[in-house]
Parts: sequence; C-alpha cells; structure tokens
Amino acid sequence: MQYNMQENINILWAECQQILRDNLSQSAYQTWFAPIEPIQWENNMLVLQVRSQFIVDYIEDNYLNLLSRVLRKVFGSQVQLEYRILMAGSSIDIPSDSTKLSATKSVLAPQPSVEVLADWDSHLNPQYTFDNFIKGEPNKLARAVAVEIVKNPGKTIFNPLFLYGGSGVGKTHLAYAIGNEICKLNPTARVLYVAANTFKLQFQDAVNHNRVPDFLMFYQSVDVLIVDDIQYFADLKGTQDSFFQIFNHLQQSHKQLILTSDRSPLELRGVQDRLLSRFKWGLAAEITRPDYQLRHDILLYRIRKDGIKLSDEIITYIATHVTDNVRDLEGVLASLLAYSTLTDSPIDMTLTQTVVGRLVALKPQSFDPRDIVSRVCQHMNVTEKIITARTRQREAVRARNIVMYLIKKYTDSSLAQIGAVVHRDHATVAHSLNTMEDLMSYDVVLRQEVASIERDLTR
Repeated sequence: MQYNMQENINILWAECQQILRDNLSQSAYQTWFAPIEPIQWENNMLVLQVRSQFIVDYIEDNYLNLLSRVLRKVFGSQVQLEYRILMAGSSIDIPSDSTKLSATKSVLAPQPSVEVLADWDSHLNPQYTFDNFIKGEPNKLARAVAVEIVKNPGKTIFNPLFLYGGSGVGKTHLAYAIGNEICKLNPTARVLYVAANTFKLQFQDAVNHNRVPDFLMFYQSVDVLIVDDIQYFADLKGTQDSFFQIFNHLQQSHKQLILTSDRSPLELRGVQDRLLSRFKWGLAAEITRPDYQLRHDILLYRIRKDGIKLSDEIITYIATHVTDNVRDLEGVLASLLAYSTLTDSPIDMTLTQTVVGRLVALKPQSFDPRDIVSRVCQHMNVTEKIITARTRQREAVRARNIVMYLIKKYTDSSLAQIGAVVHRDHATVAHSLNTMEDLMSYDVVLRQEVASIERDLTR
C-alpha cells in the first residue's frame, strides 16, 4: 500500500520518531533525528531531508541498525531509504554516481530470514534437557510450569517465569531445557540464553561505543529471553534501565521471559521497584534443595547413564551425606569414577567415604554431652567428678579441656551450655577452647589422644 499524500507520510514518520525517542537519549534524538523531515514515500522508497552530509554519515555509522528496524516496522519490510540534503535554503538530491557526496540510497541492515535464523546462536547448552532433568518433589511445580511454557511460549500466564533457589539445585538446567525444547519444536524461534554478568558487560560495551540503541534492538528482537542469575543486576542503574525497556517490549509483544535467581523477588536487594513488580507478573517458582528420594533417583540415573557400578550401600551412603545440591552429587560420582579408573580398583565404601569427605563438608554426628564426658573419662581413666571439680591437677585440666573441645566439635552447644556441663563460666570455656586449638597445632601426643577418643566416640 502506497502513501503519497504528505499528511500520511508525516503520520508514519511521527510514529518512527516516537520509537526512536523511546530508544535514544534525549540529546541524541534531538541532535540527529528531530530535524529530519520526510518528503516522499513512493514505490517503497522513503526520502528523508537532512541538513548536512555529516548528519547522513553519522546516522549511517551509528544508528543504521536501529533506523532500519524502525522503518521496516512502520513502512514495511521492503522499505528503501534515500536522503536529500538541504543546502542554502534549497534542497538537492545526492546523486548516486557522485564522487563528491555519499551515495543516495542507504544500505539498510539486513532483515532476519529463516536462513539467518538457522545460524542464530542461542548460547544454550544442548546437554541440559527435560529428559535428564530428574523430577522430584523439590522441583515438581517448576518443571510442570516449564512444560506448559514450551507448548505456547509467551502466551501463558507464566510470563515471566522466575525460577529461584540455592546454588546447584537445577535452575539453570531447567532454563536450558525450556530453551532447547522450544528450539526443537520451532527451529526458527529466536531463543537466547545470557548470564546476567554477560548482559551487564555487553551493556557497558554498548555505552562505551555509543551502541545502546543497537543493543536494545537486538534484545527486543528475540522470541524467548533467558537471563540467568539476575541478582547480579543489583545496584546497576544503567543495566536495570536498559533491561526494563527490553522486558516491557518483550512482555507486551507476548515474547517469553525466563529469569533465574538465588533468591525470590521479595528478597532481591538493589533492584528497582518497577522491575521487581514486573518479576511478579508471571510466576515465581522455587526449586528447593533435593530431598533424599530425588538425590537417590539422580544417582541411579547417572550411574546407569555413565555405566558406573555401585552397590546399594554406596548409593545410600552418598544420597544420605551429599545433601546440599545436585552439583555436589555429580562431583562425587565424577571423582569416584576418576579414582577408580586411575588406580584400577573397584569403588568400595572406603574410597566412597574418602571422596565424599574431601568434596563435601560432612556434618559431624551430634552427641549428648554426657556421653562425651563418659567416653573421655573412660579413655583417660579418671572419674567424672574430676571434670567438674575445682582442682588444677594436670590430669584433671587435660581431661576437662578435651571434654570441652569435643562437646564444641560434636554438638551445637553454646559456650554457656558447655560451661554448665563442666561447672565453669563461658569466659573460662572460651579460654580453654583457645588453649586447646593452640595445643592441637603442635602437640602430637595430644592430637593422637584426642583422635583415639574420637574414633571410639564415632564408632
């Protein structure tokens, strides 16, 4: 459809100007685009009148991608651009064969096609899919919502999807799985994964090179945007401002947003209220630490997939002691396989306990302080009364200090609670514990004695 009347050209150009104004700083818009006037629109050729060749060159060098996208959006995908320079109160066309002036026609940035999209780099890790994302109670809701999003991205009530939880619980895996499945079902979809820190660096680079409009237009062109670890946007005003524009454009265009964070929107600090409110528009789904059943199922899946032979006893031991996240489970299995291969030995319980102890901070067994007193006195052949007595005899002081040291190590008792056991105040307990820490650093005999008591205690 052609627009030959000046009023129609002005209406369309005014729409272009509004988009340009939204994506540029006020000074940039006023300097480069506000003075431009549309003078002709015919046979898909738009002619714009500008004041100087310098303005033409600057726009072509710095804003061509932004301008071409805006023109295609308003005037249609086949639009071509030609400039006319105003000189001394009159105007002349820039001849296309002139050696003195720039070419008449602008070479607009190419419009994405199916062939271009085939080379689109989504930055997704293809190894993370729904098939190897093991379902369990801690991730049940998040996974169910993810499956629904894949069926109709951007068109469900789950937009944005805000996945949150501790490190290593599967947030990134699930985000990757959504992106990979959408790409599988719709190969032409522009799906993009980006870590928040990468987005921040890209924005800073765009600012440094006056490419912010290009940066915004690129991100506003995607169909599914996955931003990982968005908590790293905290206190970055410029980054948040740019993401706010991108978020609004994608959400209003019914494009899917998937965000991950180590905390819920309510707990995010240093993030603008207007962004936080938008994070709550869709669904915030928590993925919690894997429970025993999920840890057990993940282990079974991995050992079958990797061909590792483990006894039920070893699987139970790992699932019981490696409790924080999935990443630790995978690390333990990888280490077990490496040790077994390098030493050409089977994976037994001794090796498992060694590997788990090196990779995971095992929570010490909890004991009743009275049992510790009893074991220490039995080992050192002293009576329990001597622990609470006001004597300064060497063997009494040594036994009492070991009792306090082990109670501190194997229980959650406070200094005051430890003091109640040995009939001492908390200041005395603190001094005794400091003394023990110092002695244990160089007294080999004391270390051996304490280790012997511990082996007996934890047997």
